[in-house]
Amino acid sequence: MSPRARAWWGFLAASLIGTLGGLIGLGGAEFRLPVLVGFFHLPSLEAVILNKAVSLVVVTAALIFRAEAVPFDQLLPHLDVAVNLLAGSLLGAWWAAGHAIKMSRQLLNRIIMVLLIGLALLMLSEAIFEFNNGGTPLIDAGPIRFIVGLAAGLSIGMVAALLGVAGGELLIPTIVLLYGLDIKLAGSLSLMVSLPTVIVGFARYSSSNAFAVLRQERLLFRWMVAGSILGAGIGGLLLGIVPQRVLITLLGVILLISAVKTFQHAP
Repeated sequence: MSPRARAWWGFLAASLIGTLGGLIGLGGAEFRLPVLVGFFHLPSLEAVILNKAVSLVVVTAALIFRAEAVPFDQLLPHLDVAVNLLAGSLLGAWWAAGHAIKMSRQLLNRIIMVLLIGLALLMLSEAIFEFNNGGTPLIDAGPIRFIVGLAAGLSIGMVAALLGVAGGELLIPTIVLLYGLDIKLAGSLSLMVSLPTVIVGFARYSSSNAFAVLRQERLLFRWMVAGSILGAGIGGLLLGIVPQRVLITLLGVILLISAVKTFQHAP
């Protein structure tokens, strides 16, 4: 496939993924990863790095776009939530990215497959139990909640680094359930946590030889960024047309199947 054809297919795939992700409030990075490996035949580590680079741009754009819907002054009273999760996620992202560079590709493929299956099951459970409305926090404010938030952030940072995702699919339910905040605030706070987490993981990967993929696939990268941002915008405009519960179920099943099919025999 020529570089121009790869760029076109990358734009098309990223636009579709971004639209579907935008309909449920996610960036779609977990769906981009199987496409990068299965369709564009990138090795897993290179795919993770490219996916993380796209996620970095998309998260930055999303944070700017959401500033109008959820102004920063509404987030200020809840900065402690972001700081609590960040304290763990930055460490988790740095540690996981460092280990991903050193581990065998076969082991990395297996870990990625397990994590994607876990995310798919999380999406399906969210569709079944609909735990997307804020209310009473799971744990009252205090040292115990801080420790639990730290542990949650650590785990989310590790997952984000290993998959090249922003982590919103894990951060939003965590913020809603653990801290009792509504879904709208949770979405913006998750972006505030995601951006530094992605940057830390990205910086850690820069020491790997696989980082050269950004130079080798720069055309694909640019067009996937453009498609992802366009798709997220379209998804936001189409919000509510498809019942969210049905859509999350469908995407959960697609992610489950694509994770197994792609990473069982990844290059």
